[in-house]
Amino acid sequence: MDIIISNASGVPIYEQIEEQIKSMILSGDLAAGDALPSMRLLAKELRISVITTKRAYEDLERDGFIESVVGKGSFVKGINSDLMKESMLFAIEECLEKAADKAILGKVSLSEMQEMLSIIYEEKKNG
Repeated sequence: MDIIISNASGVPIYEQIEEQIKSMILSGDLAAGDALPSMRLLAKELRISVITTKRAYEDLERDGFIESVVGKGSFVKGINSDLMKESMLFAIEECLEKAADKAILGKVSLSEMQEMLSIIYEEKKNG
């Protein structure tokens, strides 16, 4: 599993792991039933604490992306697409609320915000 950790990003390592695994699941790179590396193995590969990988796996399980079976490991869970979309919409809404707060504080108009969002979205979508 290719997970890249950035110490300079300002995002906690466990969150970086979570987001990358979520991305692999949502893109289909990891399918329902696929086994994830053990917490210890992933920690060793990334040269981080097992506590960090444990936190990432616990959060992924809580959010319904994986399931852990005692003595067998952690596996990608079958995803309900409606539930997943709702989860993503909630996360997007939180980010947009923060962006709107900053825009209002900086006196950036709604049309400027919409234009920025359109540009960013198209750049990300087209790679």
